[in-house]
Amino acid sequence: MTDATTTDRSARKVREGLVVSNKMNKTVVIAVVERVSHKKYDKFVLRTKKLYAHDEANDAQIGDRVRVMEIRPMSKLKRWRITEIVERAK
Repeated sequence: MTDATTTDRSARKVREGLVVSNKMNKTVVIAVVERVSHKKYDKFVLRTKKLYAHDEANDAQIGDRVRVMEIRPMSKLKRWRITEIVERAK
């Protein structure tokens, strides 16, 4: 049974991005930039998505690079959790 839970956790999506807002209690907004291939023009285009992530300790600050992991829905918009702060803002 423990093997099933570890494989479930490893199957969760992981993203890395910059904290753009930490005004809410235990919630941060993260901007994730991804390179997507454009079908018609055959070039790479940068797309930015905003993810709402749970920050239990209110530890992340604006400008920090963080790694988030997908979780069950915690609220209307919050579906991610901060797993680690990769780099602090300078």
